Amino acid sequence: MIKVYKASIESIDKIVPLFDAYRVFYEQDSNLESCRNFITNRLRQNESVIFLAEINKEVVGFCQLYTTFSSVSLEPFYILNDLYVAKAHRNKGVAHSLLQAAKELCIAKNYKGLALETALNNPAQKLYEKLEWKKDLEYLHYFWSNSDN
Repeated sequence: MIKVYKASIESIDKIVPLFDAYRVFYEQDSNLESCRNFITNRLRQNESVIFLAEINKEVVGFCQLYTTFSSVSLEPFYILNDLYVAKAHRNKGVAHSLLQAAKELCIAKNYKGLALETALNNPAQKLYEKLEWKKDLEYLHYFWSNSDN
């Protein structure tokens, strides 16, 4: 059975290894200390919401949400920035459970919705579409990087 719950600062030791694995998946160097500092700061400053998924008391996945706002609709919404399930636990409903927890939080807070970006080749797109997430075909997304200067 999958148990999903909101992480707290006491959850840091459970989050860090998965967060590091998530970053390695996206071709970043492993750095547990930097991951610990980043997650600790997000939680201490109430800058993100992290849900953890457990199977048999083992944390096997997480998702991280950041609040943002729409000036057009005058409503807050969440960016689902990170979603990761340990390789050995994929295709067991863990991501589905994490996405459901994010939806339930959004509904409870009466937020406009959830947004996410993903790689064009990410197979999780099938799950998002199955769960009624809509692919944005109307807008292009741009990003300016300060490190390109």
